[in-house]
Amino acid sequence: MLSELRFCFHRHMMALLYAFCLLVASSNFAALAYTAHYDQDDMENISIYERGAKAVVTINALVDNHPSSGAGVLVDDSGIILTSSHVVGGNLPADKRGFIKISLSDGRRFDAQLLGSSAGKADLALLKISKVVQGLPYLPLGDSSQIRVGQKILAIGNPYGFERTLTTGIVSRIDTTRNRIQTDAAINPGSSGGPMLDTQGYVIGINQSIYNPDGNRSNIGIGFAVPVNTVRTFLKALMEPNNPKEMTETAVTLTNRELDIRPVCMMVLKKTSNQP
Repeated sequence: MLSELRFCFHRHMMALLYAFCLLVASSNFAALAYTAHYDQDDMENISIYERGAKAVVTINALVDNHPSSGAGVLVDDSGIILTSSHVVGGNLPADKRGFIKISLSDGRRFDAQLLGSSAGKADLALLKISKVVQGLPYLPLGDSSQIRVGQKILAIGNPYGFERTLTTGIVSRIDTTRNRIQTDAAINPGSSGGPMLDTQGYVIGINQSIYNPDGNRSNIGIGFAVPVNTVRTFLKALMEPNNPKEMTETAVTLTNRELDIRPVCMMVLKKTSNQP
């Protein structure tokens, strides 16, 4: 009798399991499948990232016989890149600088040449992909005079080699003494040279450094970017490198004075009014 009860119980359990499997496979159950939901803030982040990340490049360089890596942002569809000077050794003599290699978001890799760099504290450099390319995604420059403490910002870079990482935060402070935008968005080694974006997708700064008094290289929520209006001054200075009226901070060094980069700078500045 006991064995018969066990057999019946086992048979009923198998029938229930079979019925459950049919239910899972049925269209009625499939209609209850998980559907992702994104709120307005999510969609804003996603939209800006999907557009902005395409214009962010990975930079690997040899600086004073040591490897250096960081990020850069395409500011023209022909392969003009803004980055931090320290990423590519822009202020070093030519014999202290080695290769500069960049990787695009689509996986293509190119050599790049240094067109010019800031000799002062601006820490900016302008690169150009060595090969002739057209139609690359790029981001327009905004106006850093209009930023406000508390506004949301997005930073894209390559911290520790994790390419095109997005972090978000706010403008924590506008440091007029050092001419920097302070943010709590995570900026780490490898983020230098990447863009700081507003919620419209405009570049409002170039991520440059972090503050960490304990000597740890990791982010503690105090990061800095060079304001984009300093980038504008830098580009104008490249067009007139011998102009004595330019501020010391944005004094420039042209890598190759035989190369006329004025059309390049004019083209970038002209496109800054384009919608992203």
